[in-house]
Amino acid sequence: MVDYFEFYELPVSFNPDPAVVKQQFYKFSKQFHPDFYINESEEKQAEVLELSTLNNKAYQVLSDPHKRLHYILELRGQLVEGENYVLPQSFLMEMMDVNESLMDLQFDPDPARLASLKEEIATIEKGIADKILGITASFDTQDVSVQQQSLAAIKDLYYRNKYLMRIRESINKSTPSL
Repeated sequence: MVDYFEFYELPVSFNPDPAVVKQQFYKFSKQFHPDFYINESEEKQAEVLELSTLNNKAYQVLSDPHKRLHYILELRGQLVEGENYVLPQSFLMEMMDVNESLMDLQFDPDPARLASLKEEIATIEKGIADKILGITASFDTQDVSVQQQSLAAIKDLYYRNKYLMRIRESINKSTPSL
């Protein structure tokens, strides 16, 4: 996995300075612009094109808080492809109530109950976002052992948020007429 932070000469951070990220992007955009290498060998052109692509991907990830969070969890070995992460039982019980409400709405549509369910989900999502923000705000100043604990907590919140996104998608698919 390519380390975009290393590429941009930045420390790994959930909250990098957006101006510095943009500055690095522009610097490398100029440095690796394919038009400047038109008279170079095919190998050099291919290398520059690869670096230009890397620059674009790095900027897309590092400038987007959601993509950056996912990326840092991957970079630090917290997200493993195909992993079967188990959410806490208390969260799953809470989501079971939400899912039951959603099923009820599919059989007995009610715009007021739907609005209430959406509000409940938004409240849960905001709580998760606030917790993530609280943990990531102090991440950069933590020592490595505390960072590992923080990463584990962020990972759990990340998976809770993914679960809620699936519920939100389910609501949007199953209740478009409400």
